[in-house]
Amino acid sequence: MAEPYDLIVIGSGPGGYVCAIRAAQLGLKTAIVEKRATHGGTCLNVGCIPSKALLHASELYEEAGHGFGRMGIKVSPELDLKRMLAFKDEGVKGNVDGVAFLLKKNKIDAFHGTGRILKAGAVEVTSSDGQRQTIEARSIVIATGSDVARLPGIEIDETEIVSSTGALSLAKVPERLLVVGAGVIGLELGSVWRRLGSSVTVVEYLDRILPGMDGDVAKSLERIFSKQGISFRLGTKVVAVGRTESGLEVTLEPSHGGVQDRIETDVVLVSIGRVPYTEGLGLDDVGVVRDQRKRIVVNGQFQTNVTGIYAIGDVIAGPMLAHKAEDEGIAVAEILAGQAGHVNHDVIPNVIYTTPEVASVGKTEEELKAAGIAYTVGKFPFLANGRAKVNKTTDGFVKVLADAETDRILGVHIIGANASELIAEAAVIMEFSGSAEDLARTCHAHPTLSEAVKEAALAVAKRAIHM
Repeated sequence: MAEPYDLIVIGSGPGGYVCAIRAAQLGLKTAIVEKRATHGGTCLNVGCIPSKALLHASELYEEAGHGFGRMGIKVSPELDLKRMLAFKDEGVKGNVDGVAFLLKKNKIDAFHGTGRILKAGAVEVTSSDGQRQTIEARSIVIATGSDVARLPGIEIDETEIVSSTGALSLAKVPERLLVVGAGVIGLELGSVWRRLGSSVTVVEYLDRILPGMDGDVAKSLERIFSKQGISFRLGTKVVAVGRTESGLEVTLEPSHGGVQDRIETDVVLVSIGRVPYTEGLGLDDVGVVRDQRKRIVVNGQFQTNVTGIYAIGDVIAGPMLAHKAEDEGIAVAEILAGQAGHVNHDVIPNVIYTTPEVASVGKTEEELKAAGIAYTVGKFPFLANGRAKVNKTTDGFVKVLADAETDRILGVHIIGANASELIAEAAVIMEFSGSAEDLARTCHAHPTLSEAVKEAALAVAKRAIHM
């Protein structure tokens, strides 16, 4: 048996590899176990990174075809889907190779194979050819991420009925695409193929899109998407998917029962969410407790009920977001090294990379109302922002929610161009318990989209300048 490690991390996604690197920086002898041939987990291989590449490429394609003319630029774009998918793959390779380099640089031993916890302090790694070896450590961190949620009775073949993975590599642009689920993944990938020429219909069980997001934002984005050409069937469930000579036939009915109808399509994208990837880890055998949603139960220090076993990221409670997992990975590494690692789960930004983008941090209006918290609202439209006007990116707004008594910012919600970048300053000021007044009195460069954030903070006290 080789000399034991201080830490074994199972999973090399954003949470896992960041945890391993931080542990190595702090002097812990660290190993990482990854079942894929490449590091980076779902996010880098078949999730965040490739989807953003296609969102970027498809947005430029649409802009070239429909937006450049307004600026006096005459072009006639032609889609080369094979090359666009290669562009996506090149981006993925650059990122996963980068993670491998960082692990090597930090002297982290990488084991490729499926990890199974034999007991506290021991992990069995089974390689793709069936070879097994056992490695030992003082501590184990489970960072195995999540898997796609599936609809009962509907088999995903990743060709005609696809998950987000298959939707990243379709061989041709489907004439008709039906998306099941109006959450982040469905809207992002539906947007990609709509821009490339698909007729897209989104079916959602609830009576609104983006469950969990601020209601104002969801309503506004639904209107914008409808204008872009995406059709919505809200309050509707998918009963069955069958095959016909001309493609697929999807049976639908109202969410709470009623008259069924059918819609024909060429590809169905199942995007109803994700579930923790906790099977096959030997958790039941070693006694690690999971909740009713199969998430691993941890305390404030990310410890499970079994001494020496910890968990982070998508396998525990909280939003399934890469940056949340990264911060938890850093925190648990610091805790294991005797430091005071901590994550403020009240300030985790959430982003949807559509056009326009959506970003939020903190509480929604609906959550504040449900909690009985008195609040004030400041809202500012990009239509009144100079940079947005000249760039013709006036869709959307910034919304600031502040405590009615203390003025402390409780939530910020943005729909508009570059929202994914603009949300960072809101997260920073909330991390320092800043007020709307603090944000309003911070000088912002002109002309920038960020001025809309300042104006929304001014609007909390009903003193926005440009509205």
